[in-house]
Amino acid sequence: MGAQGNLVNAVKTGDIDGSVKIIKKLLSGGVTAGEILNTVTGVMREVGDAFEKFEIFLPEMMLAADTMIEIMRVLEPGLNAGEKGIEKSSAKIIMASVKGDMHEIGKNIAITMFNASGYKILDLGADVDSLDIVKTASRENADIIGLSSLMTTTMPGQKEVIDILKDMGLRDKFKVIIGGAPTSSEWADKIGADGWGKDASDAVKIVDKFFCQ
Repeated sequence: MGAQGNLVNAVKTGDIDGSVKIIKKLLSGGVTAGEILNTVTGVMREVGDAFEKFEIFLPEMMLAADTMIEIMRVLEPGLNAGEKGIEKSSAKIIMASVKGDMHEIGKNIAITMFNASGYKILDLGADVDSLDIVKTASRENADIIGLSSLMTTTMPGQKEVIDILKDMGLRDKFKVIIGGAPTSSEWADKIGADGWGKDASDAVKIVDKFFCQ
């Protein structure tokens, strides 16, 4: 197994130190940061698929995601230098648990996965007022608003954000994705969201599709 194969295995098993060591060796050997990024991003997609199929579980997925975050720190200087072939997205995502919802676990898992995929994240936390979400997204020139709700009683907060965007004439400026245990694709369609993530890895796939259209 070559260095690339060893890297794939290290990411899948959540071996942070091993991954970083292999990447530094690859970089010193002339492999570009962009080429390495494409490899490890593919690995994270495989990890996400395995999680969806219950072939691995949350701890394994989080280990791989944490490893990817450390990898991004090592690759960042080369990526920022503008190497050819880099596919890292510059999209900015605003994430929040809607008003009245104090739960952050699902949102934070999604944030970890988005970070691991190279997206820029601004986390507004939990119990965030709908108007504050819209104002922040506008001020920060965000591309996507991600709304989490883990209680049926707070789900209307997701709709409220979209309604405010419409009222302010800003709906076309942002893609809105929603998630959370009580939510569904039917609910997303009903409130006019652009996507529904059944879990963190699914949310990343949805956002990836936005930028491949």
